Amino acid sequence: MGPHPDERRRFHLAMPVDDLDAARAFYGGLLGCPEGRSSQRWVDFDLYGHQFVAHLVEPGAARRAATNPVDGDDVPVPHFGVLLSPPEWHALADRLRAAGTTFVIEPHTRFAGEVGEQSTMFLLDPSGNALEFKAFADDAQVFAH
Repeated sequence: MGPHPDERRRFHLAMPVDDLDAARAFYGGLLGCPEGRSSQRWVDFDLYGHQFVAHLVEPGAARRAATNPVDGDDVPVPHFGVLLSPPEWHALADRLRAAGTTFVIEPHTRFAGEVGEQSTMFLLDPSGNALEFKAFADDAQVFAH
């Protein structure tokens, strides 16, 4: 059982990137995440209230690409992201489209009319990390069976 909704804790995620300037442009610029502390090897970002840390690794560090089929899409694994409200999701999708973003999976609705109906989109950061942003039609169904 998770914490009471009023007591939610922030999530911390550290991911490898091979270019901190490109990470700053993507997370800070394109996604609009405020930057926190940093060093020559890492940068903290406020990713919708969660602590996301981009850690510098050697260029070309090996990443094994895998996918898993979900409702007709080949979902990249691993991936990470944030559950947004529908208005936040639409605003982000519009901003990403206006910026000419190349999506791994275009913004769309999956499981339409079913339990768990959600809007989703997948994209890659400049280092190849896969991100998913989604919004549930009914937020109470996030963990529904």
